[in-house]
Amino acid sequence: MAATGRPHAVITGASSGIGAAFAARLAADGYDLTLVARRRDRLDGLAAKPAENGPRTVEVHVADLTDPGGLRSAEDLIAATPNLQLLVNNAGFAGYGPFTALNPAVASALIGVHVTAPTRLTRAALPAMTGRGHGAVINIASLLAFSGSLPPGPLPFGATYAAAKAYLVTFTCALAGELAATGVRVQACCPGPVATEFLHGTGIDPARLPITPMDPGDVVTASLTALDLGETVCIPGLGDPAAIEDYHAAARQLVQARGPALASRYLTTAVPHTQAEPPARRPTDHARPGKSPAPAG
Repeated sequence: MAATGRPHAVITGASSGIGAAFAARLAADGYDLTLVARRRDRLDGLAAKPAENGPRTVEVHVADLTDPGGLRSAEDLIAATPNLQLLVNNAGFAGYGPFTALNPAVASALIGVHVTAPTRLTRAALPAMTGRGHGAVINIASLLAFSGSLPPGPLPFGATYAAAKAYLVTFTCALAGELAATGVRVQACCPGPVATEFLHGTGIDPARLPITPMDPGDVVTASLTALDLGETVCIPGLGDPAAIEDYHAAARQLVQARGPALASRYLTTAVPHTQAEPPARRPTDHARPGKSPAPAG
């Protein structure tokens, strides 16, 4: 795409839902757009809509981000986009279900689109952004990023999905620290249930959810407003942002609280819970306070 002087945004997963809502909003805000997704028919339909908001330039790029060739093509496109001001990493799918029943190929694809693709596309976008001293990356994560300790019901089984979204939150927060002096902003947007095809495709009955799914346009409004406010983690339905800082403070406490010695609760050797009968042990095999056990091998 030739330079137009207008800000440019690249949106992945732009064919529906949150991605399509970002496209509509950013076109109205004066951005040129590149829309990336797997479904050309959907992209072509969306590309015609932003033109109604003014003389915007809209291009479509068909790519499957779980495919190595598709991912490389998206990287090349992003690196070559003039005046790239915003990258929205939104592509994804749920892959819900018990982990032991999850097809390994589906697990790999899920990690590819939620972890590998945002990482590499962000890497492709940042050199030009940091060189100019401005720009932003929004990674669409999920409230499920924080759900590891919660039991399923009404939450779905989704260990791989939740872990991938947790990666996006940690990746974004750590990257924000690296980019603090560059003028480039990054954000992890973590919505709860959203009224999109994505939700319907999970098989979850919206009527059983404890909250009403949010409109995707409201998610976009929250994300862009949070970007202006400097929020690295945006939870669109969270009334008090102090809860996010409390979460970060607890994480810092865990990292900083460890001591140099083995914690006292680990000084007594327990019966291995993975064995029906514990092996015979010699008295010298037991760890003793103040003395490290002999190295294995």
